[in-house]
Parts: sequence; C-alpha cells; structure tokens
Amino acid sequence: MDVARETPASVVAFLQVPTPDAWIVEASHRLPELLLDHANCELKAASTALGFLYRYPERGALSDRMSRLAREELRHFEQVRIYLDEHRIPFARLSASRYAGALRKAVRQSEPHRLLDMLLIGALIEARSCERFAALVPHLPAKLAGFYAGLLASEARHFEQYIALARSERLSTDAELDKRLGELKLLEAELISSPDEQFRFHSGLPAAPEENHESDAKGSDL
Repeated sequence: MDVARETPASVVAFLQVPTPDAWIVEASHRLPELLLDHANCELKAASTALGFLYRYPERGALSDRMSRLAREELRHFEQVRIYLDEHRIPFARLSASRYAGALRKAVRQSEPHRLLDMLLIGALIEARSCERFAALVPHLPAKLAGFYAGLLASEARHFEQYIALARSERLSTDAELDKRLGELKLLEAELISSPDEQFRFHSGLPAAPEENHESDAKGSDL
C-alpha cells in the first residue's frame, strides 16, 4: 500500500514514518470506534486552539489564527457527529490515547519552550491526521471516504500554519527549533510504529489485530 501517493507531499516529507498497514486494516474493521474517536479528536483540537487563546491573548497573530482554527475544528466535530447520529453510534467521551498523552508529557513547562513545543506538537498531530485520512480513504464506504478526502486539505493547511506560527512567534533560533522538532518527530514516529494495546485514531501498531477483527466485525459495516 503506497500511502505516499495519496498524502500531500508536504506531509509525507514532514513525518518520519508512514502509518503501518496493519493499523489501516484494523481501522477498516473498526469504523464505529474510529468515528467515535475522530469526533473526540476534533473536539479536543478545538479545545486546544481555545487554550492557546486563553493562555497567550497578547500574541495577536497567534490569537487570530487559533480563533479561526477553533471554529473550523468545531465544524469538523459537528460533521463527524452527523455520521455518528446516522449510524446510531452514541457519542461518548474517550480517555486520551497513548499518542496524545506521550506527546503532551514531552512538553517543557518553562516559557517560551512550552509554547514552542505545543505548536510543534500541534503540527505533528495535524500532519498525522492528514496522512491517516489519506490512507483510510480507499478502504471506506463511499460517503465516509468522500468526507475524509475533503478533510485532507484542511489538515495539511493546519499543520503548515502551526509550523509557520512556531517560526513567526520568534520563540527560538531556527537551529533550536529544528533540533526540537527533530526530537519530537522521533517520539511521534515511535508512538506510531510501536505496538499499542489501545485502538484510537492516532494509535500505534495494533497489538493483536486478528483478535480485534473477530470481535468487532459485526460493528464495522457503515
């Protein structure tokens, strides 16, 4: 499976590793769970954007961008909720994934390092989301595939905007930013590539895909 053919070139170049094929197969058998976690991800993305607004209101360019981003992420959340409602999948809050927890734990607490890390992690999450949407499209029912294909451009744009803000806010030298980004990319790649007991939109390599497929096959038809 050549994910690079479907993923924007900028995203392919940015990420250290592609999503494992085993995760794509797993996700195609667990669409209700995938959609539910996707809805949670969009809600958390909106909350993250609002968090930047509350914590850094004095940074005008950052505030303007995050205000628009929060509205866009909430719109995506509403769109995913439509799919959940159509297929009678009740919305529920899910615990944070290993992926999100580990990236959040890596954030340095002193400023301006904290803001820099949060922006770089935002870029990584958006880039991975874009890559996964592209990887999933050929394996989804037509309507859902069209929706996910339509999200590719916005997710790629979000990743580029996070990187642009990390540079324009003058939080470090270019060399320091690139070094830190490299460190976070390695962590992100490890989380994506290593076995993960939990299935989530951003989870790693499925720990036992055969067992999960058998148990969830009845709930996979959307």
